[in-house]
Amino acid sequence: MRNEIPLEENLNSGHLACPGCGGSLSMRLALKALGRKTYLVLTACCWSIIDGPFPYSAVKIPLMHTAFETAGSAASGIRAALDILGKKDITVMAWAGDGGTFDIGIQALSGAAERNEDFIYSCYDNEAYMNTGIQRSSGTPWGAWTTTTPESKGEQKKKIMEIMAAHRIPYAATLSPAYPEDFIRKYKKAKSIKGTKFMHILSPCPPGWKTSSEQSMKLSRMAVESGVFPLYEIENGTKYTLNNPTADFKIKPINEYISMQGRFRHLNKEQIKFMQENVTSEWQRLLRKLKYA
Repeated sequence: MRNEIPLEENLNSGHLACPGCGGSLSMRLALKALGRKTYLVLTACCWSIIDGPFPYSAVKIPLMHTAFETAGSAASGIRAALDILGKKDITVMAWAGDGGTFDIGIQALSGAAERNEDFIYSCYDNEAYMNTGIQRSSGTPWGAWTTTTPESKGEQKKKIMEIMAAHRIPYAATLSPAYPEDFIRKYKKAKSIKGTKFMHILSPCPPGWKTSSEQSMKLSRMAVESGVFPLYEIENGTKYTLNNPTADFKIKPINEYISMQGRFRHLNKEQIKFMQENVTSEWQRLLRKLKYA
């Protein structure tokens, strides 16, 4: 049965996102799922610009802009304050990019997860530090061009979902704005669970990925279909559930997904073959965790 997408809009038009920004659509969907009784924590990232200059804001809920590394600690403090005030029906959501999650903010996130603080942590992953000039992060995939890896990144993308699963938090999930029903369902599920919830969203970035703005949702779908970014859930660090809309647990080749992005244009056939082998290997590892392989 298909989930209905709520009609209520909690993100205003006129925000400052680039055309085709996966992060702006992801925020729109997340706020549709969570509703007005939500408190938002924004770290330094693209979204601290997208939201607009003070005293204006693109979102229709309370928010706090905070430092790059403090999403986990700031959300923990706000949750504690709301609990003291008896406002336990308000959902706290931290929102950060891959740089503020995989790298700069991982200490505060890990501490909050170890304490099992009751909030939702959303990482919109555009796979580089896009707001400051497309520098590589540990979320940048192998082979990608960035301004700090002009000859391509030589390290694999950090396995952030496995890191969060190791904390044994009650819920973690991967999401794609190209699958809005799945996206909404997962946020509603996260809202219903007490404790730390981690949402990992693939967020296409046309300037950083060197793509056309109208291709963002196609790329989002292709990332899922090819196994580059599979959709799944982890409960209590051990129970894996696959949500991929692929038949018979098969994935498509990555060639078209890679060829559409200028950040991979320099790669030769052997390098693309290496990327395919890595994606296939990771897909098989995921299936083994699902006990389907």
